[in-house]
Amino acid sequence: MRENKKNSVWLYVLTALFLLILCVAVSVAVLIVPYEKCKTYLNIVFMDQSMKITPSAGLDGLVIKENEIPTEPIPVSTENPENSGTEQTYYDQGEIVRPSFGEQYAILNCEEIALSVPVYWGSSPELLELGACQASSSVVLGETGNVVIDAHVNTFFADLSEIQPGATVTLFTTYGIFTYQVTEQVQFENTNKKYVLPTETDRLTLYTCEAQVLGTSSNRIGVLCDLVSKQFYNPLQDGESS
Repeated sequence: MRENKKNSVWLYVLTALFLLILCVAVSVAVLIVPYEKCKTYLNIVFMDQSMKITPSAGLDGLVIKENEIPTEPIPVSTENPENSGTEQTYYDQGEIVRPSFGEQYAILNCEEIALSVPVYWGSSPELLELGACQASSSVVLGETGNVVIDAHVNTFFADLSEIQPGATVTLFTTYGIFTYQVTEQVQFENTNKKYVLPTETDRLTLYTCEAQVLGTSSNRIGVLCDLVSKQFYNPLQDGESS
């Protein structure tokens, strides 16, 4: 009888200890996710500070500007007898409207993964909550060079790794449409600037973090795209260069 009672006491003690360890483990796991998410919103996950240009210290907070950006052909004015109806005349070279920090200046579409996301100029935690962000150290759409855009893997770029070579990525702006074709899927460490540095040729680089159930990864996944066409709404004026 005493032996059975002693065994019962040990069973209670071990059960209590097991439940305590289980509760501690669950609590730690639950706390890790918000902590890592906080790190993401503090820009630790995405482009490091060497690749970002933030608003000057003189600005009183971030000013976010939303724009109406058409994703369908713009009707041509009927005042021009040569162009009427809903057809739009495009130009290979044209006027570029440079955005300000925090301004939505594009919409990124990729039908292959049913993606349609606003693109903001510059990067901050607030902007990353609203859409994708373009590094303000990269070139504006329409200029020659590397257009670098990133977004959160747990929101807008959740399916970025599903984009296959050959897929079409289109960026709509207030001044034109820019079409790219995916050429390559890439993976790189967050310290590797190979794919986000300026280029002499027209390229679009989309990237995000590698998805993980717990914690964050220093690994980045992305796609490289070559320019297919530039379609400006308005031609260059005399004396201007694209």
